[in-house]
Amino acid sequence: MDCSLAFAAVDLSRRPYVKVDLKLEGKMIEDMPCENIIHFIESLAISLRANVHVWVQYGLNDHHKAEAAFKALALSLRQAVSIDPRRKGIPSSKGVI
Repeated sequence: MDCSLAFAAVDLSRRPYVKVDLKLEGKMIEDMPCENIIHFIESLAISLRANVHVWVQYGLNDHHKAEAAFKALALSLRQAVSIDPRRKGIPSSKGVI
């Protein structure tokens, strides 16, 4: 992730939608097709029935861009499923999850 910056947002809304912009320039990262990385994130969003946005702001090589994207996604997922002890009731602005 050294030279890359990525952002991710996850909403466990039961309304699947995904937007991925990794700014990958090549077709492969080592022995994996870059399209598999995007397909994984899309499949995850659909399976979770979640709204997922992942984008890379900048980076010097595809490996670091993908690494930064997965770290951002992992942190966003952790926050989405964590219970906030300061909050009472259902953690939703609409009152339902």
